[in-house]
Amino acid sequence: MKRPELRQFNGFEKIEDYPLGTYYEAGFLTVTNDSYRSFDYFVDKDKCKNCLECYLYCPDGTIEKQDRYVSINQDFCKGCGICQKICNFDAIERKIKWEDFYREMKL
Repeated sequence: MKRPELRQFNGFEKIEDYPLGTYYEAGFLTVTNDSYRSFDYFVDKDKCKNCLECYLYCPDGTIEKQDRYVSINQDFCKGCGICQKICNFDAIERKIKWEDFYREMKL
């Protein structure tokens, strides 16, 4: 599976370099996805059974295998939530960004 990675985009030199549609090959990103989401997904290492269901279903390939659990690459995760829905062990949790800040400010 091709993993997402940041690449430098320098424009096109020849007409053949332009894509045929509104897409690029898998994993072509010039910025990380992390900035537009209002929440992140995290894996509870104690609940994760390393069954790799989330790894298989992730459309972006942002779930990475570790020794006894998986982790989610937040830089490239688009936040679709498929991993959380597919997990039979409730090991993937969604946490709202800035939640701690809002709680401290009592907003």
